[in-house]
Amino acid sequence: MARPAQAASRAGRTGGPGVAPAEMPADRTALRPAVAAAVSTRRGIELLLLAFAAVITTGALVLVEANQNQQLTLQLLYLGLAYLALFSAAHVAVRRFAPYADPVILPCAALLNGLGLVMIHRIDLALALRASLQGNPAPDANALRQIAWVALGLTLFVIVLWRVRDHRTLARYGYTAGFIGLVLLALPAVLPSALSEVNGAKIWIRIGGVGIQPGEFAKILLTVFFASFLVSKRDLFTTAGKHVLGMTFPRPRDLAPLLIAWVVAMGVLVFESDLGTSLMFFGIVLAMIYVATERSSWVVIGLVIFGAGAFAAWTFVDRVQTRVAAWLDPLSDPTGATYQVSQGLFGMATGGMLGTGLGAGRPELVPLSSTDFIFTSMGEELGLIGLMGLLMLYCLIATRALRTALAVRDTFGKLLAAGLGFTVAIQVFVVAGGVIGLIPNTGQAAPFMSYGGSSLVANYVLVALVLRVSDAARRPAAEKGRAEPGAVATPPRTPLAEAHTEMVSRSEAATPPHGNPVAPATPPRGRARE
Repeated sequence: MARPAQAASRAGRTGGPGVAPAEMPADRTALRPAVAAAVSTRRGIELLLLAFAAVITTGALVLVEANQNQQLTLQLLYLGLAYLALFSAAHVAVRRFAPYADPVILPCAALLNGLGLVMIHRIDLALALRASLQGNPAPDANALRQIAWVALGLTLFVIVLWRVRDHRTLARYGYTAGFIGLVLLALPAVLPSALSEVNGAKIWIRIGGVGIQPGEFAKILLTVFFASFLVSKRDLFTTAGKHVLGMTFPRPRDLAPLLIAWVVAMGVLVFESDLGTSLMFFGIVLAMIYVATERSSWVVIGLVIFGAGAFAAWTFVDRVQTRVAAWLDPLSDPTGATYQVSQGLFGMATGGMLGTGLGAGRPELVPLSSTDFIFTSMGEELGLIGLMGLLMLYCLIATRALRTALAVRDTFGKLLAAGLGFTVAIQVFVVAGGVIGLIPNTGQAAPFMSYGGSSLVANYVLVALVLRVSDAARRPAAEKGRAEPGAVATPPRTPLAEAHTEMVSRSEAATPPHGNPVAPATPPRGRARE
């Protein structure tokens, strides 16, 4: 005799006396709610955050001019309106070409860009005041030039969103991107110093009065290449080798890609005297290999060989020796070789916890205060709290890119989004670590904040690619493409980023919806492929 609970359960499934049996769905997907149409694009949130960034930027410009000039000028109106118009156009482009993209990344980049524009304008006013006191003509305003670079960067941002409708198409051009990236990375080293060298580093290409840093664009192209390469050659990196101290090390013959990356990084360090690009390039490669393999042994090997190469460069390269000496003792020559580093540290110490206030400090005393050392300028006038706020914005961009990597389904998209997120994180670490004395100064530009066009334009292309992958991750399946003629229509599924966890028993997994039970497939040997 069946127990009452079991009888009630059976009656609930098959129907009791006088009760029609419950109709079970033919497909498990029918149990899911049709939520595809209800997925929010969140473009309203993005618009609200952009408006918030515009208010903060405009208010900061007002404070700068009020404290510096004791009056408001028309330049404030020009900068504010240009900033508002450019990012309004960027928002419209995202709404049109990537409606399901992450709503936080673009506002964070806009706020960083706006605060950098404020500091550049503030230093322009200070240099103009100094020139007038000395009876010299006022220098050109870098803030207006920066607005022009922002316009160019956002133009390429829109073009990337418009032309790259599916990020997976980039995988077809992986080796082409890698070749072009290596050419851009190596080109300054082979050019004459008159065309490529600035302040001792050969990282520029200068023609007439225009100069670009090709390494800023090479980092994006090489990220695309490594994402494509790791997808196609994944077995090369996941083949098991020896087990040492709980870690699985690769076989020696499988280390060729990492050694090639090491040679390229050391070549940049030795022939271009660019510690920042070398560290950033090799760090991106290590991070992407770790994401693809989940093996810490690759990171250990990479750090060991990079440390050995950096020690050799410190031994034989004069510029690296100078940077390391200034890092170890910033006050050893405060009027000479370590003047820039020491003045930057003094400026941040003057700012303290809360800062001197916008327009109330002396950041113009630090050489390159609007480019390489813009972090020290921010630290002096916004204090430690303001500087931590800026770093949190960078962390938001990097973590949202990593969240996109978790949400998107295809392996290439995962590696591409993760690589671009690590690119931002490593570049910020290299810049901030250099100016605060955590690592030797590298001379890199802070993303979205520093004056200059190469870094700004390249980073807006980076943001566009992350938004493209994010749009693919959140876009409902019903909108990803029309069904082909004769294809069986399937119900819309929840995007992975919005889906809930489903528990499936082994018996249900082995029983098809309309057939007899089938024997479970024998699991393949080795690591499963995606």
